[in-house]
Amino acid sequence: MLKYCIISALLLISSIANAQLKGIVLGKAHDKEAPIYRAKIKSVVAGEGTLTGEDGQFQIILPKDLPDTLVISAFGYLSDTIIVTKEDRFGSLKITLFSDQLLPEIIVTFKRDTKSISRLKVQHLENLGLGELRKAACCNLSESFETNASVDVNITDAVSGAKKIQMMGLDGVYTQIQMENIPYLRGLESSFGLHSMPGTWINSIQITKGTGTVVNGYESMAGLVNMELHKPQEMERLFVNAYGNRFGRAEVNLHSGIKINEKWSTGIFAHGAGVFVENDHNDDGFMDVPTGTTAAFLNRWQYQGKNMEAQFGFNAYNDSKTGGQVGYKRGPASGKYGVEMDASHIDVFLKTGIFMKKPYNSIGLVSDFKYQTVDALFGNHIFRGVEQRGYFNGIFESIIGNTNHTYKLGLNAVYLDLKQQMDSLNDDRLEIVPGAFAEYTYTGARFIAVLGVRSDYHNIYGFEFSPRLHTKLAISEYTDLRFTIGKGWRVPNYMIDNISLLATSRSWVSPSEIKQEISWNTGVSLVHEFKLFKEKATFVVDYFYTFFENQMIVDRDINANQVVFSNLSGTSFSNSLQAELSFSPVNAIDVRFAYKLLDVRAQYDGKIQQNVMVPNHRGFMNIGYKTKNKKWMYDLTLSVFGRSRLPISQLDSVNFTTKNTSDIYPMLNGQITYVHKNLEIYVGGENLTNFKQQGAILDAENPFGNYFDATRVWGPIMGWNIYVGFRFAINKKETK
Repeated sequence: MLKYCIISALLLISSIANAQLKGIVLGKAHDKEAPIYRAKIKSVVAGEGTLTGEDGQFQIILPKDLPDTLVISAFGYLSDTIIVTKEDRFGSLKITLFSDQLLPEIIVTFKRDTKSISRLKVQHLENLGLGELRKAACCNLSESFETNASVDVNITDAVSGAKKIQMMGLDGVYTQIQMENIPYLRGLESSFGLHSMPGTWINSIQITKGTGTVVNGYESMAGLVNMELHKPQEMERLFVNAYGNRFGRAEVNLHSGIKINEKWSTGIFAHGAGVFVENDHNDDGFMDVPTGTTAAFLNRWQYQGKNMEAQFGFNAYNDSKTGGQVGYKRGPASGKYGVEMDASHIDVFLKTGIFMKKPYNSIGLVSDFKYQTVDALFGNHIFRGVEQRGYFNGIFESIIGNTNHTYKLGLNAVYLDLKQQMDSLNDDRLEIVPGAFAEYTYTGARFIAVLGVRSDYHNIYGFEFSPRLHTKLAISEYTDLRFTIGKGWRVPNYMIDNISLLATSRSWVSPSEIKQEISWNTGVSLVHEFKLFKEKATFVVDYFYTFFENQMIVDRDINANQVVFSNLSGTSFSNSLQAELSFSPVNAIDVRFAYKLLDVRAQYDGKIQQNVMVPNHRGFMNIGYKTKNKKWMYDLTLSVFGRSRLPISQLDSVNFTTKNTSDIYPMLNGQITYVHKNLEIYVGGENLTNFKQQGAILDAENPFGNYFDATRVWGPIMGWNIYVGFRFAINKKETK
């Protein structure tokens, strides 16, 4: 019955949503065509208009009285007019504007949003552009979300310096992270890999809330984060970034784009970083962040042909960290509590797109092969892991009749040879997962629906069927309503996923059986654009609900001396509500406010409880200012984190702590950037309120005793930070 109700509702909405025209505006100059950003399309009858997106696409609501005349204009191009009739409501337009041969002395500028919600995408997609990423030091991926309210980055413990992301209050393992649609930070990389990707390599980040499409795979359960690196043909000839802060951290990043000829280009990326000073700013005898070095290198090649384009390359890094008690040195005779982490990674990737002779038919092939090792020491606990992973995804895309009906068919496969050992525990397995998927997209005037199904066969768990539905309704020219529902699943890696829990005296109780985690996610979002202070403003509100059919539960409440891993035997769910307002009170100032409410619960110690280390509330504010001459940029970000539940501690009985919830605390970050031609100099501060969690490590004086626990970290432990750096670029010469 529910199926027929959904189908009837979709047919009803699509039947009334027939008054919107879509299309693309291209600009032609010197025999080359390219999409025009912010071209204006205005209806003469209605007097309303719209602007094209970065890809030149637009949607405009037509008046009831047709025919009508559309006026298309863009600075630097000759304007054009098009007459539209009732029949055009079901089609799409391709409009080409020709250059008006402006004199080179005339310069046009416009204001591009550094962060935006895509109005054209059917999913709730949040785009962080290069301007947004440069609002902070952004030295690695974990620091790329400091000016964003949707993604939280948390410290996992007080001794390793490792960080994890959270989306909708769920652990980062439930968020699919990709590098240009290739799976990234999976398996052994999930705990320590966030700092392996330098922020300066990234051109933009797309954040999708809810399950991804079936094309992305089966592991997208809470959301998807996709990183787009700088493209070789668009990169500077040389870009150099250097950074240093008061904690003794320094790093250098560079990349260079080289155009070989009209078809071939290559990009070279290099990164070196290290912490060279022992820090103990909370005076507990432990280093607040490990010392050590990271080196990374990436080389990518791009081929652009008439009927085919391809990208291939490799990415490698080596990471070595030493932490623990101040003065700890590697070696058996140290006598102090030490933390050692060594990780090596190399992967080779290949992406190919083939455009077939028949219009709108194309084939995409994506493959990736990875080798990863992780060795870690936490006091007396030793972890060793080796991972070999292969990934392939093949996609065929075409239309049914016209571009209002498109479909994708595909095959994919995952090969995983994973070996994990922690002390006397082993979690070795071989996974082979072939899969197939199909996706249909209906694009109406105001309504878009994407229905996808995929079936995957796991050599251990058998078949898993994953349906997903995404819809978007343009309620008006300025308001979009989105709805999504879908299933995702993954195989948990209870060791590496929770390796930070080795920083405690608790013993581990392994699960009697490892089952696949299965979740359903459903959500709705509303995006509304309006005028505030005579400038564009955007209000976004979204709600997502996730519940688990099965989940690997990490119970730290059932026994104060143990960490117990088990399969879900009750209820586990997440409620996430977020509202955000963005506006510009004056042309040079951007203001963004956000509030997030999280209710994340599961069954611990036989009862439904709030998940540990998940704040119920978060407030967010970001203010950016740029002077008229664009020489100076100022940015300030304030986040206020609410209380979160802490796991029980065996120290309660000996009066080390009776604290069961965290404190409400602020995080204030700011940055000032000066721009002179191709040089940017920036100075910034983090945690400027100097908030420090007290007693982050319990019984720090006896790290090998029965009460030691460095995993109850919910806030910063290092106090305020000041950093300085520069960015220098040598741009490519433009062809006249």
